[in-house]
Amino acid sequence: MKRSILGLVIVLALLGMIIGLAACSSGGGDKIKVGLSFSDFATERWKNEEILMRGLLEDKGYEVLSQEANHDVKLQNDQIDNMVAQGVKALIVIAEDGDAIVTSVDKAADAGVFVIAYDRLIKTDKIAAYLSFNNVEVGRQQALGVMGALDMDNWDVAANGPARIVKLGGSPTDNNAILFRQGQDMIVDPYVAAGKAEIVADQWVDNWDAANALKLMENILTQIGNDVDGVVASNDGTALGALTAMKAQGLAGVVPISGQDATADGCNSIVKGELTVSILKDIRNLGPLAVDLADQLITGKGDLKLTSYTLSELTLDDTLQGNVDCLFLDVFQVNKDNVFDLVVKSGFQSYDDVYRDVPEADRPARP
Repeated sequence: MKRSILGLVIVLALLGMIIGLAACSSGGGDKIKVGLSFSDFATERWKNEEILMRGLLEDKGYEVLSQEANHDVKLQNDQIDNMVAQGVKALIVIAEDGDAIVTSVDKAADAGVFVIAYDRLIKTDKIAAYLSFNNVEVGRQQALGVMGALDMDNWDVAANGPARIVKLGGSPTDNNAILFRQGQDMIVDPYVAAGKAEIVADQWVDNWDAANALKLMENILTQIGNDVDGVVASNDGTALGALTAMKAQGLAGVVPISGQDATADGCNSIVKGELTVSILKDIRNLGPLAVDLADQLITGKGDLKLTSYTLSELTLDDTLQGNVDCLFLDVFQVNKDNVFDLVVKSGFQSYDDVYRDVPEADRPARP
């Protein structure tokens, strides 16, 4: 009798060990993996979004693999290949080059991985979705900000000649830069056609690099003898680089210039009267949306609705074939009159960052 009881105890103990091992295995070891692939962390917003999306994915029980390519196209392809080899079920990708990254993204999609192009289009119809903002509207609002500051509808050509406009596009490898330019041209081109404006320089800024923008603007100002009336720049980083060159010539705060992203430094420049306008793309909404979509694609549960666009519509390139499911969020123009309400009161940027080095007498009350 004692021997049978002892045997039962041993059996129960063994069963307990097996159940315990199974529980451990179904815990951290078997979590579904999701990859985050970033072009760089030099751009202010990307690290913030990495932290946000990592936390949200982990809250949903996913294991997160995250890589940053430091503007290296080959490295980003290799990193994506590696994450696929590690078994990720979904990838959220901020592409350094929307063309070159197709190599690894197509392989990932063929392996059954859901690839979400985050804010920057990847030029293949094998991606599961493209999430971004209304990028043509970004460009429209940038140009509207600059043209409005020049009061172009009342510009006196007889007295002043055509308004002399400089265009500073973004990185030519980023399809968004093409869409921004499309929106900018919707506003600027009619003034050029009417003889009210002329384009005196048109440059693209590799890697969205402020240092590159500074050098380009220095060269442009030398070539045109500082004779410029407005600058349509495509994000805050490039605008602030250009402003450094303009400041050296006494043009900062005199010549209107646009930006984008409503960065802390950009908004600080706005309240100081240098940057004229930025564009708020509330990334606090885009990151959670990408996480929810990744979860929906993996689990098959969710109610996010996407709209299908052709690749040629998204790229202005008629040679590209296929359709991509998309979701685009609204954007908002930020200027000196509304920066406090849109950016500070909403908590997008902190009061202290936006009003850094601004005298107390010139600041609004804290929200």
